[in-house]
Amino acid sequence: MRTHYSHFQFFAFLVLLAFPRHSTLTRTQEIDNEEEFDYIEGSGKGPEQWGELCEEWALCKNGTMQSPIDLLYEKVEVDPSLGRLERRYRPSNATIKNRGHDIMLEWVNGGGSFYINGTEYVLRQCHWHTPSEHAIDGQRFDAEIHLVHQSSGTQLPNVAVVGKLYKFGKPDPFLSMLEKSIKSIAEGHEKEKLVGLVDPNHIKVLKKNYYRYMGSLTTPPCTENIIWTVSKEVGTVSRKQVKLLRQAVNDNAQNNARPLLPINGRIIQFYCPKIEMMNSEEKPAGAISQF
Repeated sequence: MRTHYSHFQFFAFLVLLAFPRHSTLTRTQEIDNEEEFDYIEGSGKGPEQWGELCEEWALCKNGTMQSPIDLLYEKVEVDPSLGRLERRYRPSNATIKNRGHDIMLEWVNGGGSFYINGTEYVLRQCHWHTPSEHAIDGQRFDAEIHLVHQSSGTQLPNVAVVGKLYKFGKPDPFLSMLEKSIKSIAEGHEKEKLVGLVDPNHIKVLKKNYYRYMGSLTTPPCTENIIWTVSKEVGTVSRKQVKLLRQAVNDNAQNNARPLLPINGRIIQFYCPKIEMMNSEEKPAGAISQF
């Protein structure tokens, strides 16, 4: 792993030049009805065919900044200048929805804010993929949650996604809180259900160490220029919880995880507070890769 002091702002500037200013918020959003595509190999609507199903999804096939990716150790550049993450999440009324291939929890008026380089991104929704979509140094895990945030401006990048990976073990407390509502969707015919106040702070998605890179939505329209922040810490989820997430959507697919995509020379940054502390104390650079 190499030490590098932020390419991110320069890289984001280049991305702004590559994308037209007239792009709208609507085009960066995931689609709410996922019935037009699937994850089943050989169905004709699987990930390999997404980019051919309609013109608006062409990036799924032709994009060069697609997600998910393998966060490979040798490709990562340590960047202490990223700094600790600033979040101001708050309880808000939420609705749980069956979108066809995943379960989504949507905060009606936003669930608080996440800040990157001084820009505010409002938390709009979270959803789950099983198994995980991202990998860490070649290893994929059993589940992954995505928290989707959006800024109020039209200037790119205006979407930021925070991801956390899970392995089988103890039940995830946040999913346990929602279990009754998810079961209600799984057992009935309703596609969505009002949950009431939900505090996103209970997700505990990030603690200290995280990866950051520029990527895309992992479902159609596969829009690029998305800021990804992926926690290095891996949580736990029970097999029963993962089974419930799959049963609730009842899409006949064994999983809803997109295959890994090429990095294509992108910068993957990594932040670790221990490294930041070492640098502030002017410790030898050779000690930086220990985390």
